[in-house]
Amino acid sequence: MTPRPLIELSGVTKVYTTGEVETVALRGIDLTIAEGDFVAIMGPSGSGKSTLMNIIGCLDTPTSGTYYLAGEDVSTLPSDRLAAIRNKRIGFVFQQFNLLPRTTALENVVMPLLYSGKSLDFARARALLERFGLGRDLGKMPNQLSGGQQQRVAIARALINDPDIILADEPTGSLDTQSGAEIMETLAALNAEGKTVILITHEEYIARYSERIVRIRDGQILSIDPVTPDLRINGGSIDA
Repeated sequence: MTPRPLIELSGVTKVYTTGEVETVALRGIDLTIAEGDFVAIMGPSGSGKSTLMNIIGCLDTPTSGTYYLAGEDVSTLPSDRLAAIRNKRIGFVFQQFNLLPRTTALENVVMPLLYSGKSLDFARARALLERFGLGRDLGKMPNQLSGGQQQRVAIARALINDPDIILADEPTGSLDTQSGAEIMETLAALNAEGKTVILITHEEYIARYSERIVRIRDGQILSIDPVTPDLRINGGSIDA
């Protein structure tokens, strides 16, 4: 059975206006990502990949064009509706972790439940942290954890609402090589379980964990290249 399209962008443009100056960040983006895909978006600084990430993540809306997420046109929705969709469907993982510094690992993981108005499910948060090898670190503050451990807390936080999509923005950018590989193995394992993973990266090696690489420059998609089996890096155990 062919996977259903989850993300469908058609003719998407984004123009920022500052005074009388217009900056065109995206120029007619057409992109479809199906349920269960693992896609890497690559491009140099200023290529538009961050703007594309913001639109896919419902953090921003296009200037023109359409964006359908799970069959719903989200192109022109107001900010409160976009926030509700983000909280329900998308889990974010950032380069700098974005953990609350004076809050324990366990409390950081349950925080999205507070924003969504759900009860704070500490048992689920604990199970996620234990799954990622952090069962002994539930009460630690972020500054008591290594970079790799902090990113695992961030991934657990991204999963607490059971989103359809994991959107990872340079998730290994602040990590050493070994910790970065462990994080990518975790994301690959989650994809193998059915999560749709969208990875923003500038590193070719990291992009090779994905199934397809979307190359973007000057606000346009240059190519969408499959990662052939001989080049793809297969993720290992989620408990690595």
